Amino acid sequence: MLDKYLEYLQFEKRYSPHTITSYRKDLEDFSHFYLKTEASEDISKADKKVIRNFIVELSENNISKRSINRKLSSLRSFYLFLLKVGEIKVSPTESISSLKFYAEKQIPISQEEMQALSDGVLIDQPDILEKCIIEVLYQTGMRKAELCGLMFEHVNLEGNELKVIGKGNKERFIPISADLSNLLRSYLEIRKPDTEYKTYFFINKKGKKLNEKFVYVVVNKYLSLVTTKEKRSPHILRHSFATHVLDNGAEISKVKKILGHSSLASTQVYTNANIEQLKKVFNQAHPRASKKEEL
Repeated sequence: MLDKYLEYLQFEKRYSPHTITSYRKDLEDFSHFYLKTEASEDISKADKKVIRNFIVELSENNISKRSINRKLSSLRSFYLFLLKVGEIKVSPTESISSLKFYAEKQIPISQEEMQALSDGVLIDQPDILEKCIIEVLYQTGMRKAELCGLMFEHVNLEGNELKVIGKGNKERFIPISADLSNLLRSYLEIRKPDTEYKTYFFINKKGKKLNEKFVYVVVNKYLSLVTTKEKRSPHILRHSFATHVLDNGAEISKVKKILGHSSLASTQVYTNANIEQLKKVFNQAHPRASKKEEL
């Protein structure tokens, strides 16, 4: 049933290959545990006790609560599928709650640090692809998987716009600056894809589609030159993008659309570290707020 479930995610839910790989890994981890403890490969027969024991083992192996919750979410989705197709009558995850944890606070790269990267390090950087990776991630808030999967036909340099396929195969359009369009035009002059990968916009030096590990290494390398902050990943560039545009007065509903969030609550995370800036904007903009008063 695992293969049928993954086909369901691919063809009916239209999940991205990256998301399907994550689901497969989570379910295979549980399958190995089930085989070890129950001497069976048929995880459709699992009960609540086995699920709880799986969570305990993950915790004892120092797997983070965030990762455990993701695996539990994958199991919930799998058993809901089995309910849907009539393979089971009750989900073994039905009354099992996710683990509570306090999310680690993400500290964005500062605007000054990003300016130093753009005006100092990148300006003389001969590797146009690496420069594009940094600038596209920071100027669009795109996820690294979305960057790697960006289709050639979805890049509109004349209209200064990118079409991005995000989580759940949802489409969104992201405006880009004229300067970024010009940088991407420069990249096109050196882009040499193999025939198999020509539909992807970003291509590595071997002519193949970019992989996420390469993107991470590039981002980490350049951010290490301008900051001592611990987090130096593609995601922190997404976080920094959201923080900086909100700092500069962008409407949170519009930032939500650009980031591809399904709920406003996801976008509001980026306002938590910037409450003083938001107070200032409010006091300047609200018709009943006195400019001499602070919230």
